[in-house]
Amino acid sequence: MDDLYRDYILEHYRRPHNFGVLETPTASYEGSNPLCGDRITLMLGIRDGVVAEVAFSGRGCAISQASASLLTDEIKGKSVADVARITPDDLLDLLGIEISPARLKCALLSLDTLEHALAETVAGDAEVSA
Repeated sequence: MDDLYRDYILEHYRRPHNFGVLETPTASYEGSNPLCGDRITLMLGIRDGVVAEVAFSGRGCAISQASASLLTDEIKGKSVADVARITPDDLLDLLGIEISPARLKCALLSLDTLEHALAETVAGDAEVSA
């Protein structure tokens, strides 16, 4: 069964979903893992409280890139409130394989980046309403 999941991860790494750039994102954030050099820029297009568009770009290991691909699939079309409730365990479940402690930061880079992008959105909303 592990081979099936490894193939699944490699497929998301080779052909990531939602890879690219949004022309006018509502929020974006570039996250990095300085220990290994992985980088992900996540862009969100939020309309009426829903993640209507999502894209990411970056480079890194198969785990970090597949994680970003899976996470973007998961959040597209969901409310910002639902997206904000995604936990590290939820993302690890999406990956479907055991992640060693050394690779945990790689696996969770996309979620950390998403959390920063959402915080940027909340900060932007506060500025607009001020």
